[in-house]
Amino acid sequence: MTGVALAAAEESDFVPQISAPGREYRDYMTTARRAASDQPRRVFRDRREAGQALAGLLGGYRGRENVVVLGLARGGIPVAWEVAAALGAPLDAFIVRKRGAPGHDEFAMGALASGGRVVVNDDVVRALRVSPQQLRDVAEREGRELLRREAAYRAGRPPLELAGKTVIVVDDGLATGSSMFAAVQALQEMDPAEVVIAVPAAPESTCREFAAIVDDVVCASMPTPFLAVGESFWDFRQVTDDEVRELLETPTVGFATARIRLAETPAEVIDRCAVDAPAGVPPLEALDELIGDARIVLIGESSHGTEEFYAARAEITKWLIEEKGFCGVAAEADWPDAYRVNRYVRGQAGDGSAEEALRGFERFPAWMWRNTVVRDFVAWLRACNADRRAQGRREAGFYGLDLYSLHRSMQEVIDFLDRVDPDAAQRARERYSCFDHSSGDDGQAYGFAAAFGAGLSCEHQAVEQLVEMHRSAVEYARRDGLLAEDELFYAQQNAQTVRDVEVYYRSMFGGRVTSWNLRDRHMAETLEALLRHLDRQGGSEPARIVVWAHNSHVGDARATEVGADGQLTLGQLAREKFGDHVRLIGYTTYTGTVTAASEWGGLAERKAVRPALNGSVEELFHEVDRPAFLVSPLISHAAAEPLDAVRLGRAIGVIYLPATERQSHYYHVRPSEQFDGIIHIDRTTALEPLEVTSTWAAGETPETYPTGL
Repeated sequence: MTGVALAAAEESDFVPQISAPGREYRDYMTTARRAASDQPRRVFRDRREAGQALAGLLGGYRGRENVVVLGLARGGIPVAWEVAAALGAPLDAFIVRKRGAPGHDEFAMGALASGGRVVVNDDVVRALRVSPQQLRDVAEREGRELLRREAAYRAGRPPLELAGKTVIVVDDGLATGSSMFAAVQALQEMDPAEVVIAVPAAPESTCREFAAIVDDVVCASMPTPFLAVGESFWDFRQVTDDEVRELLETPTVGFATARIRLAETPAEVIDRCAVDAPAGVPPLEALDELIGDARIVLIGESSHGTEEFYAARAEITKWLIEEKGFCGVAAEADWPDAYRVNRYVRGQAGDGSAEEALRGFERFPAWMWRNTVVRDFVAWLRACNADRRAQGRREAGFYGLDLYSLHRSMQEVIDFLDRVDPDAAQRARERYSCFDHSSGDDGQAYGFAAAFGAGLSCEHQAVEQLVEMHRSAVEYARRDGLLAEDELFYAQQNAQTVRDVEVYYRSMFGGRVTSWNLRDRHMAETLEALLRHLDRQGGSEPARIVVWAHNSHVGDARATEVGADGQLTLGQLAREKFGDHVRLIGYTTYTGTVTAASEWGGLAERKAVRPALNGSVEELFHEVDRPAFLVSPLISHAAAEPLDAVRLGRAIGVIYLPATERQSHYYHVRPSEQFDGIIHIDRTTALEPLEVTSTWAAGETPETYPTGL
């Protein structure tokens, strides 16, 4: 958590709990968040409050047998006691002593742990030229202190048996992680069933390192930049031996701590605030309260291949079009491919069916749009528009926001100019011929060659063509009064796409964040241009657009760990541009099946989705024990507190790699800030492609990988 979390957690003390917060509540939250961002980087009052926050994230271990909580002495013990009491698990101390370098105590050159385990940081030892004798001297000194503490803390009690147990190791934070690393290595030799690390604060990089060697890592906050563990606490006084002894002597199981376990858990709070959403579609009253008068509604998905996400999103979109006056669906799809669908749904094209209109989606992964749900929605939209035309009402279009269509967009620009200005078409051919030096239709090949000097850069030509298109737009409109404004706009956006995709493909070889941001900025700018275009067509009636994209684009990046790296998202950019006129809605699932490939360009497979990891948003929602529901602080602001904790969030794109589930598909998120509302469907099924292969039909044996991978 950050200072923002404190503002959200404390709001219930002085904001009335009303079912419909309205503008006043949203204005209050905006003010509170702005004020919190100016506060010092303190998160927890003290270690015990940090332990209570951690206990909320570890709810999946509550009530399980064979769970043991170990606190790293001394600072981890107060945190661990709160965790153990909340879980009803026995508590013990695990002692680790850092080995400070001679003359440089602030540099940990290693650590000693209970059981005699010794860990040495070779890099520090070499850098400071520590001799073997100096290493032995430090080890003997710290070893004596370790044995003293073992005897003092336990007062003769034997250590807990750990073999075959789920061991949750708790500390008050991680910096370099040397102490925790020593503890983990020592524990793994004691044959536990699982090793789980739980800390209130740590750098995201350190958490990722530990995720590769233990079964689960749960961290309540990851401040960026990470300065020191103590920066996350108001009170970070040193814990004394007496405090450790007292806590270890205070029971964490049985009647004495039953009141803690009887307190309302985060899942119980969510259950109290949730609204049932059969098949992922909330009651219309709840949707109306959530969306209000928003002009842009972004609806996400936590995978690109889940039937229920697509179907529920389509149903909500139908209601937005029919009842709320939305006039456009903007999808995470290529502009020219989606525009072929747009012509079909508005009765302007020669395609004879919805399935035929979707044939433009040939690029991998075709199933994202060539599937049964989208086919049926496109057919519905065409029929809906026919009725609206007959009634003289505004029609709804279908548009793409993405930018991968380099060569297709170039051809669409040339085709348009051939019809209205053959001389300009010839100039466009000459400019775009620069791209012919790349390998066929492979934009990545062009980007690689241009980025590393192995081929021409076509940036100047792409920009020149875009500028000419804009300069000539008014002339084209005057020259041909029959020219459809939509077609001119379509051609201009294709020229813009060529310009942006040229930059994107060159940036792919310069850094992940740079290319990601270019793509999401392009989608945001296309959305804004589309809104302006539809505004001009609608007269006094403002345009309203629904966006279909992945959660990783729809959610606000500022509420995720990738935001700390400078990554932007479409949802964040829309919020920054349009403020309260935007709503972000995410979809999540706990388990089921999904359509995805095993590698880029691979076949669509029907894969088993592993149950969500402990400490994740999905696992919290699974504990609510409802098949499907909506939760939103805008409907019930009591939901803000459990959603304000930093948790793991799962993101399955077009590739699903269950063998590396944690590293490939999870990142840390703060759900209350990431979305305005989340719809959870506990068990979901794979999206059905229009072209069902034998591989997809056969499906896959459910994954049995260990949960910590």
